[in-house]
Amino acid sequence: MDNALALVAELMAVAAKTAPKCLGQDYLDIKIVSGNQLNLLADEMEKYGKENGKVNFERDAANVRNSVAVVFVALKENQPLGLNCGACGASKCAELKSGEGPEFVGPLCAWRVMDVGIAIGSAAKTAGLLNVDNRVMYRPAVVARKIGLVQGDFVCAIPISATSKNIYFDRPDKN
Repeated sequence: MDNALALVAELMAVAAKTAPKCLGQDYLDIKIVSGNQLNLLADEMEKYGKENGKVNFERDAANVRNSVAVVFVALKENQPLGLNCGACGASKCAELKSGEGPEFVGPLCAWRVMDVGIAIGSAAKTAGLLNVDNRVMYRPAVVARKIGLVQGDFVCAIPISATSKNIYFDRPDKN
């Protein structure tokens, strides 16, 4: 079944790649992580959560460890669209000054972030249409970026698995 899920991950990457993007400009990077890299990522997630006092990193690390693959969609670079719309907080695109935040770069062009969201939605929908369990996650993305597994200013993760019960829901929450 792992071969089938590897194919699903590839199809998710295709869906993310071909998702509509503002002005048809592609500033996204898509990466699939599987095999031993999942254990590395899960170990680093547990470590990050403990060192930074952040909740649910251990829980989500267990999900990553029990996944067949994780599809990452990243905004390679924050290149404002040029609309001068102010959605990012700057009145003109030329005034948008992004900097490294605690986990991601920001502020970001709202339209480029929307490109990431549309790509993530397309990828997750593809997995769902193929009856593969998935969930859009923040925590694996944070750590994958921190350890250099994934590059980009802003990153989202979608782990996938196929079991008799979806492992990504009904999880204990550690508030």
